[in-house]
Amino acid sequence: MNHDQACDLLERLVNRVDTVIVGKRKEIELAVVAMLYGGHILLEDVPGVGKTLLVRTLAACLGGTFGRIQFTSDLMPSDVTGVTVYHNHNGQFQFRPGPIISNIVLADEINRAAPRTQSALLEAMEERKVTVDGETHTLPKPFLLLATQNPLEYEGTYRLPEAQLDRFLMRITLGYPGPDQEVEMLGRLQESRPVEELRPVLLPEEMVQMQRQVRSVFVDEVIKKYLVEVAQVSRNHPQTLLGISPRGTLAWMGASQAMAYIKGRMYVIPDDVKAVAEAVLSHRIVPRTEARMSGASGDKVVMDLLNQTSVPMFSRAKGLTS
Repeated sequence: MNHDQACDLLERLVNRVDTVIVGKRKEIELAVVAMLYGGHILLEDVPGVGKTLLVRTLAACLGGTFGRIQFTSDLMPSDVTGVTVYHNHNGQFQFRPGPIISNIVLADEINRAAPRTQSALLEAMEERKVTVDGETHTLPKPFLLLATQNPLEYEGTYRLPEAQLDRFLMRITLGYPGPDQEVEMLGRLQESRPVEELRPVLLPEEMVQMQRQVRSVFVDEVIKKYLVEVAQVSRNHPQTLLGISPRGTLAWMGASQAMAYIKGRMYVIPDDVKAVAEAVLSHRIVPRTEARMSGASGDKVVMDLLNQTSVPMFSRAKGLTS
């Protein structure tokens, strides 16, 4: 598959999801960018705005296997990863895989489970494998975890540890639809459930091929220096307790490559970097307590960082210059 064919398929994918999730094309595109890089997504918002529906729609359009984990306070790690079962008739142990062993996994309301269960996801997210009773099981390709999370002030929620947040490529917020969009949504969903009628646009093996191509998208040294400079400033920012980690810098570059790829280019420009910055960086920044009390958030700090750091100039004729 060449790049032009891939872009056509990705455009079809975004359009197909847009027929179900009304008025959220930017957020849909960001989700597809994350999938192209092979990164995990945290969908954080109030209940009822379509977080779960977005994941189900993406899964229906991609094909492959789909696993859903409904996180609750009594969920055990083995409910996520699977369990080894002893069979009396043959005297052997057999592994019964959990829902995490799927191409696309919906971790619904992830912050309603206890930290012990949340930590069961860490190996899967980072290593693409799970270990049960000392035996390692490799996850299928592609493997994409999309988790939904309610705001922390809601009853029955736990805070995700920073180490786990850092493993999500993006945090995406959907927000409420506008009045016209909500009316359109009511019309679409009045007599049917469009997600149940969807057919795959991409096969899993095609997504894996695209992911390999994304890794070869060119990133100029000037762009790399800009990413590192922003990360360095974040670590010394007066409002931050925890800045952007090296993993975060690498994720930012990868998401920029995927954004360039979906836009039809095999090289990154500053617009790609800025387009994914908030989604990739905001959840990796921990503001100081006094800064939070004065209204600072990860999103605001990211915007401040981008305003403080000069963006590389881009010229079609001469390329990038500092």
